[in-house]
Amino acid sequence: MHDIPPEDSLIEYPSDFPIKVMGKTHPDLAQTLTELVLLFDPQLDPATIEIRPSKSGNYLSLTFTVRATSRQQLDDLYRALHGHEMVSIVL
Repeated sequence: MHDIPPEDSLIEYPSDFPIKVMGKTHPDLAQTLTELVLLFDPQLDPATIEIRPSKSGNYLSLTFTVRATSRQQLDDLYRALHGHEMVSIVL
C-alpha cells in the first residue's frame, strides 16, 4: 500500500471511527474480537461495542468505534480482523 498524504485523506486523525465486523455466531466471538481490537486501541471501552444478531441468529454483527490515530493503525487493524478465522466480513 502506498502512503496517502494527510491533506488527501478523507479522515482527520485522531478521530472516532466505526468498524463493523460480522462472523458466525459463537460464544467467544465478541470477547475474542474485543481482545484483538484492544491491541490496536487500548482505550476502547468494551461497553460501547454494539452487538446485533442476524434475523436467523446464525451471524453476529459487532461495531467497534475505535480512536483512529493514523492510516497505518486502521490498515493494520483491518488486516488483523480480516485475517481472523472467526471473521466473515469487515466493513
